[in-house]
Amino acid sequence: MTTAARPNKSATAYYLIKSEPFKYAFERLVEDGSTRWDGVRNFEARNHLRAMKKGDLCLYYHSNEGKAVVGIARVAREGYPDPTSDGDWTAVDVEPVEALRRPVTLGEMRAHPVLCEMMMLRRPRLSVVPVTPEEYRAVLSLSKTRVKAAAS
Repeated sequence: MTTAARPNKSATAYYLIKSEPFKYAFERLVEDGSTRWDGVRNFEARNHLRAMKKGDLCLYYHSNEGKAVVGIARVAREGYPDPTSDGDWTAVDVEPVEALRRPVTLGEMRAHPVLCEMMMLRRPRLSVVPVTPEEYRAVLSLSKTRVKAAAS
């Protein structure tokens, strides 16, 4: 799977976006209200950014430190030229939806029968990857989180 499945044009697609908490923690996204997701310099991850549509949901993963999905963000603005680059790179804007009630750790994902096949685990160097609806629901279930605001 190279992009998130979108059975019809109005269906929500799901992604996982990674950030090191010391660079941009989920808590900071909540404080800021939205941010530009830029600086991606991998062609495959860039293509995932380009596939994102307004309203798509993103699992927010703290990498290196914490190593857990900690929140849910929503795509607020679809792909546009990344202003931090003079090349053919893409940025999107994301906004917080809500923090997970309980973080879902990397170890839990590796051990889970649905999550162990996630692209994030197969392509760990990518900072943006698609997530299947089943994987998204499994993460929410493990986190004991029910999302009230699925899309705007």
